Formats: sequence, C-alpha cells, structure tokens
Amino acid sequence: MSHALALVSTAGLHTPMEWVLAILSIVVIDVVLAGDNAVVIALAVRTLPPKQRLIGSALGAGAAVLLRVGLTFVAAQLLVINYVKLVGGLLLLWIAVKLLVDNTGEQEQGRPAAGLGQAVWLILVADITMSLDNVLAVAGASRGSLALLIFGLALSIPLVVFTSNLLSRLMDRYVALVYGGAAILGKVAGDMIMTDRLVADHFHPAVWVVHTVEVLLAAGVILVAQAWRREPAAI
Repeated sequence: MSHALALVSTAGLHTPMEWVLAILSIVVIDVVLAGDNAVVIALAVRTLPPKQRLIGSALGAGAAVLLRVGLTFVAAQLLVINYVKLVGGLLLLWIAVKLLVDNTGEQEQGRPAAGLGQAVWLILVADITMSLDNVLAVAGASRGSLALLIFGLALSIPLVVFTSNLLSRLMDRYVALVYGGAAILGKVAGDMIMTDRLVADHFHPAVWVVHTVEVLLAAGVILVAQAWRREPAAI
C-alpha cells in the first residue's frame, strides 16, 4: 500500500509556520479518526450499567492510544505484509455484527448487559484492526517530530472518550444510530479489505469497486445481525 507508506515523512520541521501547519494537521486527523474508535466504544459500552460506561470508555480510549504508541514503530512494516488488513477487516466485520446484535433486538427487551471485561475486549480487538492507518497518518503529519507524535497520541484520548460518551447517550435515545454505527464499521472493514496489499496488487480494484464493496458490507452487517437474532441457536 504505497500511498499509506508515503504518509511517513522524516523531512523535519524548520519554520514556525511548518510547526503550526503540522499541529493543525494532527488535530484534524485526530478529530476525524477518533470517530471510528468512538463508534466501537459507544456500541460496546452502551449495554453496560451507567456507572460502568465511563470506566469502559476510559479503558477503551486508553487502550487505543497505547496500541497506537506500540504500533507506531511497526505500522509501516505491517502494512506491506499480505493478509494483515484483509484479516483485520474480516475481524472488524464480525465485531460490527456482534455489537449490533448485543445492542438491538433481545437486548432492548431486557437481556442482561454484557460485562465490562467483554466490552473492553471487543474494543481492544477493534482498535488493533483500525490503528495501523491511523498511526501512519499521525506519524506522517508529525514529520519526524517525536514531540508532535506524542501530542497527537495524547490528544486522541479526550477526543475518543468525549465522542464515545456522547454517542452512547445519543444511541440510548435514537436506536437508528446503533445501526448507523454498525454500518460505519462495515464500511471501514470494506476499505481495509480492499486496500490490503494482496487484494490491491492482484486485482487492482477501481475506486468505484472499492466504494461498492464498502456499501455492500455496511448493509451486510445489518442483514447478518438480523439473521443472527432470528436464529440465535444456530450460531
């Protein structure tokens, strides 16, 4: 995935304007990319008792940042390995379906909420699958500055926590947002699968093909979750 690798730059920052632009870039990147992680966290903690939601959100956001710190030094190498993003995308599809099933249907009729440990585990797995590209984007905007890289990672904590808590409260009032969040995860999974090095190098999918797969998987997550709820004993 050459375009992702090109994000990483060691050109350095030589003027105050370059520093300002780098900081602004990191802020924008964190705001945009925090959304994916926040959706996962919001869906995972929504079934928890109110007192445990903040704990789950904080643990999930902290884990996301720690994972990004660790992946910062190996992301560029991992992205060129076949199957890494493909497997990650398939795993994210399963997580999206699981979270949608847990947040709708029988759950709304009083089924016991998932435990804090299960919620944090799902958040961790999802964070691992989504963090590679996110790390490269922040690393690229930092342009070799360790201080800016740390700034970008630290900034993502309050953004993810605030956004996830806001989303979880909105999901309590508007169930349609639950479906929308799961569909977003399906779309992200589609992008990961179609941009995996093995898929991109062998099939060279056109942009419209990539977008079509994203839309199909976004809808597929909802359809599979509905089928899962109708026949829980079969899965």
